[in-house]
Amino acid sequence: MSPSAPPYLTTPPEDPADKIIRHAGMLSEHLQARREQMHPPDAQKTLRTFSINEVSRLTSIPESTLKLMSAEGKGPIPTRLDNNHRAYTLSQINELRQIFAAQRPSDALRYLPHRRENEHLQILAIANFKGGSAKTTSSAHLAHYLALHGYRVLAIDLDPQASLSAMFGAQPEMDVGENETVYATLRYDDRRKPIRDIIRPTYFSGIDLIPGNIEVMEYEHETPRFLAKGQSGDSIFFERLRIALADVEDDYDIIILDTPPSLGFLTLGAIYAATGLVVTVHPAMLDVMSMCQFLLMMGDLISVIRDAGATLQQDFLRYLITRHDPMDQSQLHVVTMLRHLFGGDVLAATAVESAAIETAGLAKRTLYELEAGNVGAATAKRARESIDAVNAQILDLVRAAWGRKS
Repeated sequence: MSPSAPPYLTTPPEDPADKIIRHAGMLSEHLQARREQMHPPDAQKTLRTFSINEVSRLTSIPESTLKLMSAEGKGPIPTRLDNNHRAYTLSQINELRQIFAAQRPSDALRYLPHRRENEHLQILAIANFKGGSAKTTSSAHLAHYLALHGYRVLAIDLDPQASLSAMFGAQPEMDVGENETVYATLRYDDRRKPIRDIIRPTYFSGIDLIPGNIEVMEYEHETPRFLAKGQSGDSIFFERLRIALADVEDDYDIIILDTPPSLGFLTLGAIYAATGLVVTVHPAMLDVMSMCQFLLMMGDLISVIRDAGATLQQDFLRYLITRHDPMDQSQLHVVTMLRHLFGGDVLAATAVESAAIETAGLAKRTLYELEAGNVGAATAKRARESIDAVNAQILDLVRAAWGRKS
């Protein structure tokens, strides 16, 4: 009698598609269990409080004035920390802005920088189809920076990977249901929703969110089918996002679009809707070569827009150097080359590569959320100064588009 065959010869191999589905289910269950262990089902992400010194720097209200108001029981009452220092929430900071803007109308713009009637909505698309260019990290830090400085922000996650949503505490496969992404307001059938119905508030006062998940890919699949049928619908496909955003124009100062890592219909819609385009690029030759292809393809797509009789309405295009190591000579050569080619279109400030940013990202936070002690003080300070400088330059571009002085 012949010996039985080894198990690996008798067990039929698992179908690759079945394996992918099985692995996805296993990982999803594990992540859900891990999330429930770390964060109870009813837990919500919260934002740290801010010291009186931070409040003064953010609002330009002197520390002495804030202390006097607190002592006299005027305005929002800060909490007292264990060391007896005062601490304000971001909501309280915004309340202070409202108070001082009302008390000093001639100086209101300094305290409450919301855009005025003659200033158009700024829609900033953060784009690149190369992975690792820090697109989502840049989007999240910019959104937080703007909100901390008193602007009303809407963040829209156009990426099916939904990393930006996760940064705001929305777990894409668990917290974002069917027809709750931007696809809901772009789709072509009778289940289309007004954009207001899919906007949700966040824990970060001043920022609302339209989350993403794998559902946003439906727009990439549905649009070519719609076009193949020769249907025109109520708008050209690349206009749909800009038209949808017009319905909430009065509610925000700045909208940030975190685009997918591809040049599809969503990215084209974002580029068409944008008043400002920020292209993130890691200063390595492979990344620059990829960006070259991105720009060439984007040029072709823009030709589609022109052929349809439409035009871009962008106030600025800038390249943002990310994950920058100033001591790396090869990176120095790449940065020098980009500045030589594109001049002032490359932001002067760069986002440095830092352990502080990495540490914050692991906790799905930005540098603006880190509390003292999470990373070394010097490391955090250098990273924060770098990111602040980047975001300040982008804000200067926005203010210039509004006709404001920096």
